[in-house]
Amino acid sequence: MELIKLGAEGPEVRTLQQRLQAAGYDVAVDGDFGPNTEAAVKQLQRDRNLVDDGIVGPKTMAALLGRDTRHLLSQTDIESAAEQLGVDIATVHAVKAVESLGEGFLDDGRPVILYERHIMRRRLAKNGFGGDEIRALCTRYPGLVNKQTGGYRGYAAEHFRLNNARKIDDTSALESCSWGLFQIMGYHWDRLGFESAQAFVNAMTLNEGNQLYAFVGFVQSDPDMLAALQAKDWAGFARRYNGPGYRKNQYDTRLARAYARYQEQEQAA
Repeated sequence: MELIKLGAEGPEVRTLQQRLQAAGYDVAVDGDFGPNTEAAVKQLQRDRNLVDDGIVGPKTMAALLGRDTRHLLSQTDIESAAEQLGVDIATVHAVKAVESLGEGFLDDGRPVILYERHIMRRRLAKNGFGGDEIRALCTRYPGLVNKQTGGYRGYAAEHFRLNNARKIDDTSALESCSWGLFQIMGYHWDRLGFESAQAFVNAMTLNEGNQLYAFVGFVQSDPDMLAALQAKDWAGFARRYNGPGYRKNQYDTRLARAYARYQEQEQAA
């Protein structure tokens, strides 16, 4: 669904207001997403322990429809991350808006992943597979083990690829996926303080709060990245987090704009 937020008008806003009213929130049904509707949405988000940004997306709509949202990111998670990173809440919101997928779980409840076949090749070597054995696997299963990136199927189909890769080597396969909201690679499990790749995956499978925790740990493990974030040096942070091609996707500019937006919202609250 498209996000519904302050300034929106039309039948989708009217439907939202009707549902808010039916849930007991004091809001007029006029099809205009004004300050009163935004206040009602934020109250709903606080009541369900969601991130209270006043924006209606799939998570807020799920809460409004009475679905279980306990595995989703909460305002408490955001506040805890800000404290651990030594930044303000607007900074965490900005990074989440720009650097995360927005959804850490598929509709079927499994975490969002992306399986990387070229990483699988590297992890097999790291985990004791010989060169001849790896070359044979590349020939036999090019969609799972390959020098080249690619082969992506997206969404639930990535779990199908992962399950097949686990038959080759379980640990290497788990390490070869990016996991959750911030798509942290599984091979970072040791860097993040987990006992094993499986322990990392278990945490990513539980809730989005753990997925945010993995991001916090990833940033904390790189002093230069952490310092850049604390200084709001968006270019410095983006260069370390996204790599040298960050300018192509304007990550630094998008982070700065998102921060300004969320800071303004906090000041107006």
